[in-house]
Amino acid sequence: MKFLVLALCVVAAVADPHWVMLDSSEVGLVKSSWDKVKTHESDILYAVFKAYPDIMNKFPKFVGKDLESLKGTADFALHATRIVSFFSQYISLLGHDNTQPAIKTILNEMGYNHANRGVSKAQFGEFRSALMSYMKSHTSWGDNVEHAWNDAFDKMYYVIFANLDGHPVA
Repeated sequence: MKFLVLALCVVAAVADPHWVMLDSSEVGLVKSSWDKVKTHESDILYAVFKAYPDIMNKFPKFVGKDLESLKGTADFALHATRIVSFFSQYISLLGHDNTQPAIKTILNEMGYNHANRGVSKAQFGEFRSALMSYMKSHTSWGDNVEHAWNDAFDKMYYVIFANLDGHPVA
């Protein structure tokens, strides 16, 4: 009986065209490129805010402040670390069938929290664009790496966007 339930879960996950499963090659590319930048927390957040100031305005501690003076503050470093830690957690869970429920849990929570803050899908798209741009300029980048990251973001945003729409992914 347990096998049947597991098989149905796998079939349901595979049957959902929006729930992108990264293959092992893609997971390796995402992990190796992320390893090259994950210690640059403040630089990543700075790049996001520089490219898209509207995102910075979603953070009450940062509204109306000068980005250049914020970059060296403890509040900025703390939030940058939270963002990078979230990505590190998500990326560490990729590539293992048994971690799919954990991925959905953290992504549902991320979507729920950001829906409550009024973050839009467009702002998530801006964040994606800024992070990808940062990654391209700080890692070895090719079409294969870009494809892998797009799949990782598509998987992430499918769940987050479902929450923004009020429909968490089970």
